[in-house]
Amino acid sequence: MKRYIRGTAAALATAALAVTGCSAGGSPTTGSPAGPGSMAPAEPITLTFWGSYGNGGNSAQQEILDNTLIPAFEASHAGVTVEYVDVPYDDLLQKLTTSAAAEELPDLVRADLGWVPRFADLGVLVPLSDVMPDFQQLADATFPGVLATNYFEGKYYGLPLDTNTRVLISNPDVLAKAGLDAPPATFDEFVALGNALKGSDVSLFADGGLGAWNLMPWIWSGGGDITDAELTTSSGVLDSDANVATLQMLVDLYTAGQISSGIIGNEGAVSTSEGLPNGNYATILDGPWMSGIWGDQFPDFEPVYSPVPAGPGGSVSVVGGEDIVLTASSKHQEAALEFIRFTQSEEFQLALVPTGQLTVIQALGDKQVELVPGLKVFTEQLGTAKNRLAITQGSEVDGILNEELTPAFEGTIGVREALTKAAARIDELLVG
Repeated sequence: MKRYIRGTAAALATAALAVTGCSAGGSPTTGSPAGPGSMAPAEPITLTFWGSYGNGGNSAQQEILDNTLIPAFEASHAGVTVEYVDVPYDDLLQKLTTSAAAEELPDLVRADLGWVPRFADLGVLVPLSDVMPDFQQLADATFPGVLATNYFEGKYYGLPLDTNTRVLISNPDVLAKAGLDAPPATFDEFVALGNALKGSDVSLFADGGLGAWNLMPWIWSGGGDITDAELTTSSGVLDSDANVATLQMLVDLYTAGQISSGIIGNEGAVSTSEGLPNGNYATILDGPWMSGIWGDQFPDFEPVYSPVPAGPGGSVSVVGGEDIVLTASSKHQEAALEFIRFTQSEEFQLALVPTGQLTVIQALGDKQVELVPGLKVFTEQLGTAKNRLAITQGSEVDGILNEELTPAFEGTIGVREALTKAAARIDELLVG
């Protein structure tokens, strides 16, 4: 049976009120050890923690962190104070890079999952898998695809903090006009919807690029990948028959006018956030944050959320989010590890769910959906979602994919040739 759900922004606001009842000092989920937190340190300790919860402003996420979660941790860890510093997301990577060079990093960082390999490679992070006796227990409780974002050269340098993923989001009115009562659940149904929309002023699909965030749900669901499992080669993997078939499907739809030109970076294309509710597009792939955007801009729009259309590889999406890492600069590592344990607790994880943060703990999935029913499909999708390449040059891979695959969509080069050229350039990164 096809599973899909209509989402409303109102669910987030309602659930936010419910979470305020979380009790202070709740024990970590999955029975993880409480650690030495019950013993006060000989001298008062101040832990510094950098992140972008408020993205430089006063958001619901930062309010909960500052006013509920940090006080709860401090109440159960006498003598330990957490000093949180909010940095705009666009500035945080540069601030971390500069501070790493000067050996002035904070104790803890809420790091974008794509940054962990970069800073692990610089030697400024402590491998948690080496220093936490209960690391494996905590790690096993998280979604595998999210945990994998912390892996670099044989060690885990962090634990998942929050996550998100992309699912198919459809305009129900467009589906109805096409004679459908549910969104496309497979590649074949996706193509069939495109055929049904031919001759109309509605495009089947829209996205904002050809990077890994955009393409990997299609590639993985099509049964392909971008490199081998050992991250040693892309040639023979990215240009596999499976990927050629998947990309050819997308190129054919683009050529037929069923995919927006925004996918190749056309700035004149209608944005996905406006194009879906306005009926320009039938479907997009996007995350749980869209509910809040539409709640403000299009309060009457009730999108339909469903899994990524399944191909030969199943229905597989890509994980996003942040990890929590401990820096080698920390002079209070045991206290910092206690805070990391606290972030894996039910109390911490569920408090942020109504703000659009999905829990990283598998066992909390049902409770997350009880808080925000609109997150059901996202929670289910996380069960198969995967991480992007755990290499320091992840952003360069995005550039290569965009540069080499755009000509295939424009019709100036074949799909296989485009994939082969991209694979050869990615091989150079893997060797480096």
